[in-house]
Amino acid sequence: MYEGVDTVILHNELACEAVLPVAWRPLAQPLNDVALAALTERNVQTLQVALAIEEHGSVEKPDDKSPHAADLMRLEVKVNLLVDLMGQLLAASQKRPTPSAIRFNALGAVWNSLAPPVTGQQGLLDIYLRDCLAQPITLIGRVMKVSTDGQVRINFTPPGEMTSDLLEKFAFRRHRRQVAGVRQPRRAGSETGITRILG
Repeated sequence: MYEGVDTVILHNELACEAVLPVAWRPLAQPLNDVALAALTERNVQTLQVALAIEEHGSVEKPDDKSPHAADLMRLEVKVNLLVDLMGQLLAASQKRPTPSAIRFNALGAVWNSLAPPVTGQQGLLDIYLRDCLAQPITLIGRVMKVSTDGQVRINFTPPGEMTSDLLEKFAFRRHRRQVAGVRQPRRAGSETGITRILG
């Protein structure tokens, strides 16, 4: 049954699609083992925090039978407001790359760049998942294709099992929230779409 929301697939896997600050940094040489371990640890921590934040503002209907459902809902709204305000302050005080439309998962990414890299180049892709997170996730990749309009397609070096699992959960939760949002009463100007397959 069609849910009225696009499912974004990249390399035959569910992908996250959003407009996020993104930056590409060329790598002159491969990272050594120590730098790679530090990068992996930072990615895991950032994704764990991002997933915890995604839990706030759950779109699932609260249990009306619970005597504290209304209190929990009010508390959740206040926490969400604090997180959003903190994100706005952080974003205003910290210079970030220009937001760009991006689709990504643990296998690769496709995004639009005003200064695209060259095909074959290896580098680091920084993706800032949320305004309230100071650091991005950083994934190692190789540029596979650059189109004339600046669309860049890269394949990631496998980021490790834990990072891959967390990225998969992040994409799944984003998709689930979009589907649940579509199930809510329709607003004027809402659109529907079809499944998009990229790669």
